[in-house]
Amino acid sequence: MKSERVIAYIDGFNLYFGLKEKEWYCYYWLDIQKLCRKLLLPQQRLVRVKYFTSRIKKASPAKHKRQSTYIEALQTLPDVKMYYGKYQLTPYKCRNCEYINEIPEEKMTDVQLGVEVISDAYQDKYDTAFIITGDVDIVPSIEKVRAEFSNKRVIVVFPPKRAADDLRVIASGYLHIDEKLLSESQLPDEIVKTGGYVLKRPKEWT
Repeated sequence: MKSERVIAYIDGFNLYFGLKEKEWYCYYWLDIQKLCRKLLLPQQRLVRVKYFTSRIKKASPAKHKRQSTYIEALQTLPDVKMYYGKYQLTPYKCRNCEYINEIPEEKMTDVQLGVEVISDAYQDKYDTAFIITGDVDIVPSIEKVRAEFSNKRVIVVFPPKRAADDLRVIASGYLHIDEKLLSESQLPDEIVKTGGYVLKRPKEWT
């Protein structure tokens, strides 16, 4: 049987907020490569994981450190490529008291993800794409791939609390990330980088 190439595209914040909504903080230290490999069928092989995220703003130093530590941990994984959008602060006025606050919003990552899915299809880099998200903004990209490439499959993988009917309908198929899969896909508590520096799982994520 011919080996089937798989590239996984991960909407980092969509996955994170799904875990947060479930209060599954102990699974934040997630090995995304291991997670994707556990989704494979016997004839499939994972050739690349593309992770889309943004550096957070207006957060505590501790939160910044946790995100930076996790990103560094992911960068030690082979065949994982990081893509960064923008995390901008958008003014928001309260309707009742007219107080203006700044609400953080992630920008560009869903667009980057969609562009990569289409570009990789045109360059024939995969046979099947796993898209880990529940964001319906990716629907046009999936429609384009399925319309132009009848031999390629797009599987949507829903994070916890992030399923969407629009994605179920347009995709070749769909899967759900459950707690068992998350628990079996954790990074080691300590990761030694080249040069000897040790990355440790944040204590808040244990």
